[in-house]
Amino acid sequence: MLKKSWKLLMAIPAMGISISLVGCQPGGTASSGKAISSEELSYRKVPLTVNDAPPPVEFPKEPPGQAKRFQRAYENAPPMIPHSVEGLLPITKDNNACLGCHDPKVAKSVGATPISPTHFIDFFQLIKGKVVKLDKLDPARWNCSQCHAPQAKAKPLVQNTFRPDYRNPETKKKTILNKNVMEGVY
Repeated sequence: MLKKSWKLLMAIPAMGISISLVGCQPGGTASSGKAISSEELSYRKVPLTVNDAPPPVEFPKEPPGQAKRFQRAYENAPPMIPHSVEGLLPITKDNNACLGCHDPKVAKSVGATPISPTHFIDFFQLIKGKVVKLDKLDPARWNCSQCHAPQAKAKPLVQNTFRPDYRNPETKKKTILNKNVMEGVY
């Protein structure tokens, strides 16, 4: 009886080692024997060793006020810039050309989208569970191009199956983050 138990005890680790080695193949190829080429690994379908410049990307050329707005990528996503940014960049804390049209005080009169009310909230100064509303743009929000970027007219490298789920249809065009900014905060 002891002899049978001893044989069984020795057989179990031996079987485990054998099973783990079954999938190993020399040369690091898949069990089918087919190696994956560098072209198959590349989004551009060229060998990985080719250092060609990527194809040029076309950005909007329409001047501000003449471009069609893009639907937001997801609820409360920063809107993409639908117009040309030529001459508007770089943005600095002392020189922000975006404010000339998008400041809420002038946006309506020039037909521009006003800066979101969320940009006039100091999120770092929570007082009694409420956010502090500011009379001017939050100093942490001066760099518009950190979140907002021109929308390139480029062919996707891979299929995008993401579909946004908007809880409120109005968030396809504008943010309501200022209304629900405290969601999930205890």
